[in-house]
Amino acid sequence: MDSTNVYCLPSRLAPLSPDPSDGAAIRAAARQVASCVSVITVGSGKARAALTTLSVSLLSADPATLILCVNRAFAGYAAFARSRRFAVNVLGGDQREIAERLASPTGGSDGGIFDGRWLPLADDLECLADCAAVFECEIEEIMDRHANAVVIGRVLRALIGGGSGALVRWRGAFDQLGWSRDEIARAVGLRPSGGT
Repeated sequence: MDSTNVYCLPSRLAPLSPDPSDGAAIRAAARQVASCVSVITVGSGKARAALTTLSVSLLSADPATLILCVNRAFAGYAAFARSRRFAVNVLGGDQREIAERLASPTGGSDGGIFDGRWLPLADDLECLADCAAVFECEIEEIMDRHANAVVIGRVLRALIGGGSGALVRWRGAFDQLGWSRDEIARAVGLRPSGGT
């Protein structure tokens, strides 16, 4: 192994707790991991359910599969577990309101709040409009682990949006990664913030 690729933490980074199993220390360290924010949707219309997750990753490109964790206590989980198909909606930086609304354990139904923001997919499935990306998936396996369900989903179709950069969560707060040309132009004063 090439020693130039081996890095050690500086000695000034001490554990937050002398107890390595301390949950508070583990949660504090985990907040340093930036996570993509996604909304999982199942069903359509009045039967639609949705919930926010911070844990979605590409498991394999061939066959195309995702792995995600879903909190089983969330109101939308029961509908998700009954469904064989779901959509992973990778949120754009301007979709923070959606993430916050659906991140609560009781927020599994949008209650019409997001009407007009949905697009139809196949087999009575809908996705959110203006996302950074959408993966239409079929459940391959669900494994219960602690408070979560670990889900492996086969990707049936992938769509790429053209909106703002991706919404991420880091250190307990939402932020945006990447900016559209229009957002950059407004930020540097080349275009008025209310103009087109």
